[in-house]
Amino acid sequence: MNPENLSKIISLRHELHEHPELSGHETWTKRRLMNFIEANTRLAVVDCGKWFYASRYVEGTTAIAFRADMDALPIDEGLDIPYASRVHGVSHKCGHDGHCAALCGLALELDAMDVQRSVYLIFQHAEETGQGAQECSSFLRERNISEIYAFHNWSGFPEGSIVIRQGLCQCASQGLTVKFTGQASHASEPEKGRNPSFAVGRFIMGIKELYEKYEGRKILCTVVNVRVGSKNFGISPGDGEVSLTLRAEREQDMRTFGQDVQALSENIAGQHSVGVSFETQDYFPETVSTPECVMKVKNAAESLGLNVIDMPEAIRASEDFGWYMKQIPGAIFYIGNGENYPAIHTTEYDFNDRILRKAADIFVKLLK
Repeated sequence: MNPENLSKIISLRHELHEHPELSGHETWTKRRLMNFIEANTRLAVVDCGKWFYASRYVEGTTAIAFRADMDALPIDEGLDIPYASRVHGVSHKCGHDGHCAALCGLALELDAMDVQRSVYLIFQHAEETGQGAQECSSFLRERNISEIYAFHNWSGFPEGSIVIRQGLCQCASQGLTVKFTGQASHASEPEKGRNPSFAVGRFIMGIKELYEKYEGRKILCTVVNVRVGSKNFGISPGDGEVSLTLRAEREQDMRTFGQDVQALSENIAGQHSVGVSFETQDYFPETVSTPECVMKVKNAAESLGLNVIDMPEAIRASEDFGWYMKQIPGAIFYIGNGENYPAIHTTEYDFNDRILRKAADIFVKLLK
Protein backbone atom coordinates (compact mmCIF):
# COMPACT_ATOMS: atom_id res chain seq x y z
CA MET A 1 0.00 0.00 0.00
CA ASN A 2 1.38 3.37 -0.94
CA PRO A 3 1.94 6.00 1.80
CA GLU A 4 -0.86 8.25 0.55
CA ASN A 5 -3.48 5.51 0.79
CA LEU A 6 -2.18 4.44 4.19
CA SER A 7 -2.47 8.00 5.46
CA LYS A 8 -6.05 8.18 4.16
CA ILE A 9 -7.21 5.05 5.95
CA ILE A 10 -5.50 5.98 9.22
CA SER A 11 -7.32 9.33 9.17
CA LEU A 12 -10.55 7.53 8.33
CA ARG A 13 -10.03 5.11 11.21
CA HIS A 14 -9.62 8.00 13.65
CA GLU A 15 -12.77 9.65 12.31
CA LEU A 16 -14.74 6.42 12.74
CA HIS A 17 -13.38 6.11 16.26
CA GLU A 18 -14.76 9.53 17.15
CA HIS A 19 -18.28 8.56 16.05
CA PRO A 20 -18.98 5.06 17.41
CA GLU A 21 -22.42 3.50 17.04
CA LEU A 22 -23.92 0.44 18.72
CA SER A 23 -25.06 -2.71 16.93
CA GLY A 24 -27.97 -2.11 14.60
CA HIS A 25 -27.57 1.68 14.75
CA GLU A 26 -24.55 2.22 12.48
CA THR A 27 -26.23 4.94 10.41
CA TRP A 28 -23.49 7.59 10.45
CA THR A 29 -20.73 4.98 10.17
CA LYS A 30 -22.29 3.35 7.10
CA ARG A 31 -22.84 6.67 5.34
CA ARG A 32 -19.27 7.87 6.06
CA LEU A 33 -17.76 4.67 4.70
CA MET A 34 -19.95 4.77 1.60
CA ASN A 35 -18.95 8.40 1.00
CA PHE A 36 -15.27 7.54 1.41
CA ILE A 37 -15.37 4.78 -1.20
CA GLU A 38 -17.47 6.83 -3.61
CA ALA A 39 -15.11 9.81 -3.29
CA ASN A 40 -11.89 7.84 -3.66
CA THR A 41 -12.68 4.94 -6.03
CA ARG A 42 -14.76 3.96 -9.05
CA LEU A 43 -16.23 0.90 -7.33
CA ALA A 44 -19.98 0.40 -7.34
CA VAL A 45 -21.45 1.09 -3.90
CA VAL A 46 -24.81 -0.48 -3.00
CA ASP A 47 -26.84 0.47 0.07
CA CYS A 48 -28.55 -2.59 1.58
CA GLY A 49 -30.29 -0.86 4.49
CA LYS A 50 -28.35 -1.69 7.63
CA TRP A 51 -25.22 -2.63 5.67
CA PHE A 52 -23.65 -2.03 2.27
CA TYR A 53 -21.16 -3.43 -0.16
CA ALA A 54 -18.70 -2.09 -2.71
CA SER A 55 -17.89 -4.16 -5.75
CA ARG A 56 -16.21 -4.62 -9.07
CA TYR A 57 -18.21 -7.00 -11.23
CA VAL A 58 -16.71 -9.15 -13.98
CA GLU A 59 -19.38 -11.05 -15.88
CA GLY A 60 -19.11 -14.82 -16.05
CA THR A 61 -16.71 -15.20 -13.11
CA THR A 62 -17.00 -16.55 -9.61
CA ALA A 63 -16.48 -13.91 -6.98
CA ILE A 64 -14.37 -13.39 -3.90
CA ALA A 65 -15.60 -11.40 -0.89
CA PHE A 66 -14.02 -9.62 2.06
CA ARG A 67 -15.90 -8.49 5.16
CA ALA A 68 -15.49 -5.82 7.83
CA ASP A 69 -17.76 -5.10 10.82
CA MET A 70 -18.89 -1.58 11.73
CA ASP A 71 -20.37 -1.60 15.26
CA ALA A 72 -18.93 -0.35 18.54
CA LEU A 73 -19.45 -1.38 22.19
CA PRO A 74 -21.28 0.09 25.21
CA ILE A 75 -17.98 0.89 26.94
CA ASP A 76 -16.61 4.30 28.02
CA GLU A 77 -13.61 5.55 26.04
CA GLY A 78 -11.24 5.75 28.99
CA LEU A 79 -8.35 7.09 26.86
CA ASP A 80 -7.03 10.62 26.42
CA ILE A 81 -6.42 10.55 22.67
CA PRO A 82 -6.99 13.28 20.03
CA TYR A 83 -9.69 11.23 18.31
CA ALA A 84 -11.48 10.02 21.45
CA SER A 85 -15.12 8.93 21.21
CA ARG A 86 -17.59 11.79 21.22
CA VAL A 87 -20.42 9.51 22.33
CA HIS A 88 -20.78 9.01 26.07
CA GLY A 89 -20.65 5.35 27.07
CA VAL A 90 -19.91 4.08 23.54
CA SER A 91 -16.52 3.41 21.95
CA HIS A 92 -14.69 1.23 19.46
CA LYS A 93 -13.14 -1.15 21.96
CA CYS A 94 -13.10 -4.14 19.61
CA GLY A 95 -11.31 -2.44 16.73
CA HIS A 96 -14.09 -2.54 14.17
CA ASP A 97 -13.06 0.99 13.18
CA GLY A 98 -9.73 -0.55 12.14
CA HIS A 99 -11.38 -3.44 10.34
CA CYS A 100 -13.43 -0.99 8.23
CA ALA A 101 -10.41 1.21 7.54
CA ALA A 102 -8.42 -1.81 6.34
CA LEU A 103 -11.21 -2.86 3.97
CA CYS A 104 -11.34 0.69 2.65
CA GLY A 105 -7.60 0.32 2.08
CA LEU A 106 -8.36 -2.69 -0.11
CA ALA A 107 -10.95 -0.59 -1.97
CA LEU A 108 -8.28 2.03 -2.73
CA GLU A 109 -5.85 -0.61 -3.99
CA LEU A 110 -8.50 -2.53 -5.93
CA ASP A 111 -9.44 0.61 -7.83
CA ALA A 112 -5.98 0.63 -9.43
CA MET A 113 -5.74 -3.14 -10.04
CA ASP A 114 -6.60 -5.29 -13.03
CA VAL A 115 -8.46 -8.18 -11.38
CA GLN A 116 -10.15 -10.70 -13.66
CA ARG A 117 -12.89 -11.77 -11.27
CA SER A 118 -15.76 -10.18 -9.38
CA VAL A 119 -14.88 -8.73 -5.98
CA TYR A 120 -17.26 -7.75 -3.17
CA LEU A 121 -16.35 -5.76 -0.06
CA ILE A 122 -19.02 -6.29 2.61
CA PHE A 123 -19.37 -3.69 5.37
CA GLN A 124 -21.53 -5.44 7.94
CA HIS A 125 -23.55 -4.20 10.88
CA ALA A 126 -24.22 -5.78 14.30
CA GLU A 127 -21.35 -8.21 14.72
CA GLU A 128 -21.36 -7.83 18.50
CA THR A 129 -24.90 -9.25 18.77
CA GLY A 130 -24.44 -12.00 16.18
CA GLN A 131 -27.19 -10.60 13.96
CA GLY A 132 -25.29 -8.83 11.20
CA ALA A 133 -23.62 -11.73 9.43
CA GLN A 134 -26.74 -13.85 9.72
CA GLU A 135 -28.68 -11.17 7.84
CA CYS A 136 -25.97 -10.69 5.20
CA SER A 137 -24.98 -14.31 4.57
CA SER A 138 -27.65 -15.13 1.96
CA PHE A 139 -26.02 -12.49 -0.25
CA LEU A 140 -23.06 -14.82 -0.86
CA ARG A 141 -24.96 -17.39 -2.90
CA GLU A 142 -27.04 -14.74 -4.62
CA ARG A 143 -23.86 -13.24 -6.11
CA ASN A 144 -22.05 -16.50 -6.87
CA ILE A 145 -19.35 -15.74 -4.31
CA SER A 146 -17.05 -18.73 -3.91
CA GLU A 147 -14.86 -17.68 -0.97
CA ILE A 148 -14.82 -15.03 1.77
CA TYR A 149 -12.16 -13.61 4.09
CA ALA A 150 -11.97 -11.39 7.17
CA PHE A 151 -9.44 -10.51 9.83
CA HIS A 152 -9.61 -9.56 13.47
CA ASN A 153 -6.99 -7.71 15.44
CA TRP A 154 -5.90 -9.69 18.50
CA SER A 155 -3.80 -8.85 21.53
CA GLY A 156 -1.36 -11.32 23.05
CA PHE A 157 0.45 -12.13 19.78
CA PRO A 158 3.57 -10.34 18.47
CA GLU A 159 2.75 -7.08 16.72
CA GLY A 160 2.10 -7.60 13.03
CA SER A 161 2.15 -11.39 13.21
CA ILE A 162 -0.44 -13.25 11.13
CA VAL A 163 -2.22 -15.85 13.23
CA ILE A 164 -4.07 -18.66 11.48
CA ARG A 165 -5.90 -21.85 12.38
CA GLN A 166 -7.50 -24.49 10.19
CA GLY A 167 -10.95 -25.70 11.25
CA LEU A 168 -12.48 -24.42 14.48
CA CYS A 169 -11.28 -20.87 15.22
CA GLN A 170 -13.87 -19.44 17.62
CA CYS A 171 -16.55 -21.00 19.80
CA ALA A 172 -20.33 -20.90 19.53
CA SER A 173 -22.23 -18.91 22.16
CA GLN A 174 -25.62 -17.52 23.06
CA GLY A 175 -27.20 -15.43 25.78
CA LEU A 176 -29.94 -17.05 27.87
CA THR A 177 -32.08 -15.23 30.43
CA VAL A 178 -34.16 -17.33 32.84
CA LYS A 179 -37.07 -15.38 34.33
CA PHE A 180 -38.80 -16.54 37.53
CA THR A 181 -42.24 -15.07 38.25
CA GLY A 182 -43.97 -15.26 41.64
CA GLN A 183 -46.17 -12.84 43.56
CA ALA A 184 -45.06 -9.67 45.35
CA SER A 185 -46.24 -8.91 48.87
CA HIS A 186 -45.45 -6.64 51.79
CA ALA A 187 -42.04 -7.46 53.24
CA SER A 188 -43.68 -8.00 56.64
CA GLU A 189 -45.94 -10.69 55.17
CA PRO A 190 -43.78 -12.72 52.74
CA GLU A 191 -46.03 -15.76 53.27
CA LYS A 192 -48.77 -13.94 51.34
CA GLY A 193 -46.61 -13.78 48.23
CA ARG A 194 -44.22 -16.01 46.29
CA ASN A 195 -40.73 -14.53 46.45
CA PRO A 196 -38.52 -16.06 43.70
CA SER A 197 -35.26 -15.28 45.53
CA PHE A 198 -34.80 -18.82 46.80
CA ALA A 199 -35.51 -20.26 43.37
CA VAL A 200 -32.92 -17.89 41.88
CA GLY A 201 -30.33 -18.88 44.47
CA ARG A 202 -31.00 -22.59 44.04
CA PHE A 203 -30.85 -22.22 40.27
CA ILE A 204 -27.42 -20.56 40.37
CA MET A 205 -26.06 -23.34 42.57
CA GLY A 206 -27.72 -25.91 40.33
CA ILE A 207 -26.00 -24.39 37.30
CA LYS A 208 -22.65 -24.95 38.98
CA GLU A 209 -23.51 -28.58 39.70
CA LEU A 210 -24.81 -29.13 36.16
CA TYR A 211 -21.76 -27.49 34.67
CA GLU A 212 -19.46 -29.84 36.59
CA LYS A 213 -21.21 -32.84 34.98
CA TYR A 214 -20.03 -31.59 31.59
CA GLU A 215 -16.37 -31.60 32.63
CA GLY A 216 -14.14 -32.46 29.70
CA ARG A 217 -16.75 -31.54 27.06
CA LYS A 218 -15.50 -27.96 26.65
CA ILE A 219 -18.71 -26.30 27.81
CA LEU A 220 -18.61 -22.92 29.50
CA CYS A 221 -21.47 -21.21 31.36
CA THR A 222 -20.97 -17.71 32.75
CA VAL A 223 -23.49 -15.92 34.98
CA VAL A 224 -23.45 -12.32 33.71
CA ASN A 225 -26.37 -10.76 35.59
CA VAL A 226 -28.68 -11.52 38.51
CA ARG A 227 -31.72 -9.43 39.46
CA VAL A 228 -34.38 -9.96 42.11
CA GLY A 229 -36.88 -7.21 42.92
CA SER A 230 -35.46 -3.81 43.84
CA LYS A 231 -33.75 -2.17 46.81
CA ASN A 232 -37.05 -1.45 48.53
CA PHE A 233 -37.15 -2.81 52.09
CA GLY A 234 -40.91 -2.77 52.31
CA ILE A 235 -41.55 -5.14 49.38
CA SER A 236 -41.03 -8.86 49.09
CA PRO A 237 -40.33 -9.18 45.33
CA GLY A 238 -42.41 -11.15 42.89
CA ASP A 239 -39.94 -11.54 40.05
CA GLY A 240 -36.30 -12.26 39.40
CA GLU A 241 -34.02 -13.34 36.60
CA VAL A 242 -30.60 -14.78 35.87
CA SER A 243 -28.74 -14.09 32.61
CA LEU A 244 -26.13 -16.53 31.39
CA THR A 245 -23.73 -16.86 28.48
CA LEU A 246 -23.57 -20.42 27.19
CA ARG A 247 -20.46 -21.31 25.20
CA ALA A 248 -19.14 -24.44 23.49
CA GLU A 249 -16.89 -25.49 20.66
CA ARG A 250 -19.91 -26.74 18.72
CA GLU A 251 -23.45 -25.44 18.44
CA GLN A 252 -24.98 -28.84 19.15
CA ASP A 253 -23.21 -29.15 22.50
CA MET A 254 -24.25 -25.60 23.38
CA ARG A 255 -27.89 -26.31 22.51
CA THR A 256 -27.89 -29.56 24.51
CA PHE A 257 -26.46 -27.80 27.53
CA GLY A 258 -29.04 -25.02 27.14
CA GLN A 259 -31.83 -27.58 27.14
CA ASP A 260 -30.46 -29.05 30.38
CA VAL A 261 -30.30 -25.57 31.91
CA GLN A 262 -33.94 -24.94 31.03
CA ALA A 263 -35.00 -28.31 32.42
CA LEU A 264 -33.17 -27.51 35.66
CA SER A 265 -34.91 -24.14 35.98
CA GLU A 266 -38.33 -25.68 35.34
CA ASN A 267 -37.74 -28.26 38.04
CA ILE A 268 -36.64 -25.62 40.56
CA ALA A 269 -39.54 -23.32 39.64
CA GLY A 270 -41.94 -26.16 40.37
CA GLN A 271 -40.38 -26.82 43.76
CA HIS A 272 -40.77 -23.15 44.73
CA SER A 273 -44.21 -22.60 43.16
CA VAL A 274 -43.08 -19.86 40.78
CA GLY A 275 -43.39 -19.55 37.04
CA VAL A 276 -40.44 -19.64 34.65
CA SER A 277 -39.83 -18.36 31.12
CA PHE A 278 -36.84 -17.94 28.83
CA GLU A 279 -35.33 -15.37 26.50
CA THR A 280 -32.42 -16.02 24.14
CA GLN A 281 -30.29 -13.50 22.27
CA ASP A 282 -26.81 -12.87 20.80
CA TYR A 283 -26.62 -16.24 19.06
CA PHE A 284 -23.27 -17.07 17.43
CA PRO A 285 -22.43 -20.29 15.59
CA GLU A 286 -18.90 -21.64 15.82
CA THR A 287 -16.46 -20.14 13.32
CA VAL A 288 -14.75 -22.80 11.21
CA SER A 289 -12.15 -21.77 8.64
CA THR A 290 -11.74 -23.86 5.49
CA PRO A 291 -8.23 -25.41 5.25
CA GLU A 292 -7.74 -24.40 1.60
CA CYS A 293 -8.62 -20.78 2.37
CA VAL A 294 -6.36 -20.75 5.44
CA MET A 295 -3.48 -21.93 3.24
CA LYS A 296 -4.14 -19.03 0.86
CA VAL A 297 -3.84 -16.62 3.80
CA LYS A 298 -0.63 -18.31 4.91
CA ASN A 299 0.87 -18.11 1.43
CA ALA A 300 -0.14 -14.45 1.14
CA ALA A 301 1.46 -13.60 4.47
CA GLU A 302 4.67 -15.49 3.72
CA SER A 303 4.98 -13.83 0.30
CA LEU A 304 4.92 -10.49 2.17
CA GLY A 305 7.62 -11.68 4.56
CA LEU A 306 5.28 -11.62 7.57
CA ASN A 307 5.59 -13.81 10.64
CA VAL A 308 2.94 -16.56 10.53
CA ILE A 309 1.80 -18.26 13.73
CA ASP A 310 -0.40 -21.34 13.93
CA MET A 311 -2.92 -20.76 16.71
CA PRO A 312 -2.78 -23.84 18.96
CA GLU A 313 -6.41 -23.80 20.09
CA ALA A 314 -9.67 -22.09 19.27
CA ILE A 315 -10.51 -18.73 20.82
CA ARG A 316 -13.35 -18.94 23.36
CA ALA A 317 -14.83 -15.62 22.27
CA SER A 318 -17.41 -15.82 19.48
CA GLU A 319 -17.42 -14.16 16.06
CA ASP A 320 -20.43 -13.99 13.77
CA PHE A 321 -18.25 -14.58 10.68
CA GLY A 322 -19.21 -18.21 11.21
CA TRP A 323 -22.59 -17.48 9.56
CA TYR A 324 -20.82 -16.83 6.25
CA MET A 325 -18.86 -20.05 6.40
CA LYS A 326 -22.08 -22.00 6.80
CA GLN A 327 -22.73 -20.85 3.21
CA ILE A 328 -19.36 -21.00 1.43
CA PRO A 329 -15.65 -21.70 2.09
CA GLY A 330 -13.70 -18.97 3.83
CA ALA A 331 -11.19 -18.05 6.48
CA ILE A 332 -10.74 -15.59 9.29
CA PHE A 333 -7.21 -14.70 10.33
CA TYR A 334 -5.84 -12.61 13.16
CA ILE A 335 -3.20 -9.89 13.25
CA GLY A 336 -1.27 -9.46 16.46
CA ASN A 337 -1.52 -6.11 18.26
CA GLY A 338 1.44 -6.96 20.48
CA GLU A 339 2.11 -9.51 23.20
CA ASN A 340 1.45 -7.00 25.99
CA TYR A 341 -1.05 -4.84 24.13
CA PRO A 342 -4.31 -4.04 25.99
CA ALA A 343 -7.03 -6.62 25.37
CA ILE A 344 -10.09 -5.87 23.27
CA HIS A 345 -13.31 -5.01 25.16
CA THR A 346 -11.35 -3.04 27.79
CA THR A 347 -11.19 0.73 28.36
CA GLU A 348 -7.41 0.68 27.84
CA TYR A 349 -7.68 -0.63 24.27
CA ASP A 350 -7.45 1.25 20.97
CA PHE A 351 -6.90 -0.29 17.54
CA ASN A 352 -3.21 -0.48 16.63
CA ASP A 353 -2.75 1.64 13.49
CA ARG A 354 0.59 -0.03 12.80
CA ILE A 355 -1.17 -3.22 11.63
CA LEU A 356 -3.47 -1.51 9.11
CA ARG A 357 -1.04 -1.81 6.20
CA LYS A 358 -0.54 -5.54 6.84
CA ALA A 359 -4.29 -6.24 6.79
CA ALA A 360 -4.81 -4.39 3.51
CA ASP A 361 -1.71 -5.96 1.95
CA ILE A 362 -2.90 -9.49 2.73
CA PHE A 363 -6.32 -8.72 1.26
CA VAL A 364 -4.58 -7.51 -1.93
CA LYS A 365 -2.45 -10.66 -2.10
CA LEU A 366 -5.54 -12.84 -1.74
CA LEU A 367 -7.00 -11.10 -4.79
CA LYS A 368 -3.93 -11.96 -6.82
